[in-house]
Amino acid sequence: MTQPFQLSLAPRQLTQTINPWSWSFGDFSLFTVNLGQSRSPEVEARVLDEVGSYGRQIGRISEALLVLVDWAQSQPDGPSSPAFQALRDQVAHVALIKKAVEAEKAAG
Repeated sequence: MTQPFQLSLAPRQLTQTINPWSWSFGDFSLFTVNLGQSRSPEVEARVLDEVGSYGRQIGRISEALLVLVDWAQSQPDGPSSPAFQALRDQVAHVALIKKAVEAEKAAG
């Protein structure tokens, strides 16, 4: 039996893996992640340079919030909320990640 004539103008697989995270050249990158509009990009840039990264700022806020939660819960009839435990779990998870990354750097 003969095969019918088939003409393919494109390959059967049209996917290609591209990893843009690896396309950087020193301080120059081929793409930028923009997480939204800023009313004052100059202020944001200075805060990041002089105060700390978003992660560092959130970490310090989390640590201070845990102190307040501990204090509130130590009061007679102190508040109890699943959100408090969720915060504790997140802060602990971040600490584990930091420790793992430090261990990988030390080993590598």
